[in-house]
Amino acid sequence: MDMMRRAVSGALAMLIAATCMLCACSGDDDESRGVPTPADVSDKTITSPYDWDCLVWMGNDRLAYIVDGEERSRVGIDVSEHQGSIDWQAVAEDGISFCYVRVAWRGSTEGGLYADERFEENLVGAQNAGIDVGLYVYSQATNAEEGREEAEFVLGLLDGRELELPIAFDHEVTSDFSGRADNMGRSELTAAARAFCDTVEEAGYSALIYGNSYEFSRLEI
Repeated sequence: MDMMRRAVSGALAMLIAATCMLCACSGDDDESRGVPTPADVSDKTITSPYDWDCLVWMGNDRLAYIVDGEERSRVGIDVSEHQGSIDWQAVAEDGISFCYVRVAWRGSTEGGLYADERFEENLVGAQNAGIDVGLYVYSQATNAEEGREEAEFVLGLLDGRELELPIAFDHEVTSDFSGRADNMGRSELTAAARAFCDTVEEAGYSALIYGNSYEFSRLEI
């Protein structure tokens, strides 16, 4: 799978996630997030295959993607240890059909790699409630070696278990642009993303790159 397809898969993940409980963030562009946009990446964008005019507010205050009267989106959430203990049966009963669970994260200063404290609890709880699960890594990889290290770390935690959805590479900048990986060149970041995705796929799982238009603009696609 090439970088464009992985990035488009990430765009689809954002589309279906747009109908989740975080749908109030429909203005989630770089300016509203407070994320700086350096001139050297602002002219590099990925064209979304989706028509955002098809996003419709539903009666439950959630968004749906509707084309010719047919709903083509699902309602999902993403979670980490920051959400605390989750009643997954209540989540399923609220109409949530999929979830992205944070499995690991890398520090933005010292670069340490850590498991999410509630990864196991959230993975098992969501799947037992009948919710489709994918995983994501909050990456701060600065090169291909670290991207591969993150993937191998995830695969070790997953230990061969099945997933319904892909494993996502989520590389974000810090709010003040001071992180160890914030000012990477496109080629270095692309190498890290490619190494992560290749390692995940070599292990038999699907991979995608998760991000908004700004994060995609940092990649060579």
